[in-house]
Amino acid sequence: MIEVRCATETDTRRVAGRLSATLQPGDVVVLAGPLGSGKTLFTQGLAAGLGVEERVVSPSFVLVRQYRSGFLPIVHADVYRLGSLHEFADLDVFELASDGVLVIEWGHAVDPALPPDHLRIDFEVEDEGARVLRLTPGGAWRTRNLDALV
Repeated sequence: MIEVRCATETDTRRVAGRLSATLQPGDVVVLAGPLGSGKTLFTQGLAAGLGVEERVVSPSFVLVRQYRSGFLPIVHADVYRLGSLHEFADLDVFELASDGVLVIEWGHAVDPALPPDHLRIDFEVEDEGARVLRLTPGGAWRTRNLDALV
């Protein structure tokens, strides 16, 4: 596990931007943390690092948003409102993101449906507003050099 402390929103975006340099087609990034902890903010930084031109917003109400203007397409899903793994399967997000990166907010809710190769990022907000990001690589992610994120 790698732990990164981000004192500001800009720091959170920068860490995500650095992570974007390591992304490959088919990657799955799972974001977990309470409301307002910076999951969408992080996704905005990832998208910026990949050259996405569209405005990245939370997919909470539409469940899935796609951004295809960057170097790698991003499929951004929010599974907070789903009631079952069957509903998650119906979204077909793995197929949608097969040529790009899949980012899943509230991803811990669908852990059993995730591939072994994924990066989980847990968000915690400290009392003074700083975010602590805990990155846990799974499967092939363990062989990647994530030291540049710190």
